[in-house]
Amino acid sequence: MPINTTTDKELSWQETALCAQTGPEFFFPAPGSSTREAKQLCGACEGRVACLEYALAHDERFGVWGGLSEKERYSLKRDQG
Repeated sequence: MPINTTTDKELSWQETALCAQTGPEFFFPAPGSSTREAKQLCGACEGRVACLEYALAHDERFGVWGGLSEKERYSLKRDQG
């Protein structure tokens, strides 16, 4: 079975992402909970830009991706186009 190199390249940032070393509760907090810890971790992550690009390209609607919350990503997409 051939490997989809586009997907492999697109997801390569996950190998070194800091979020892979923590639990999902930071990045998918309960409604009304703080996203501060996730955003701080994202700010120190070298994969942050690739993560955000992935989330925007795939219309990720939940959680913190690339240091932005759902509302922040929605606003960014709305402002861009």
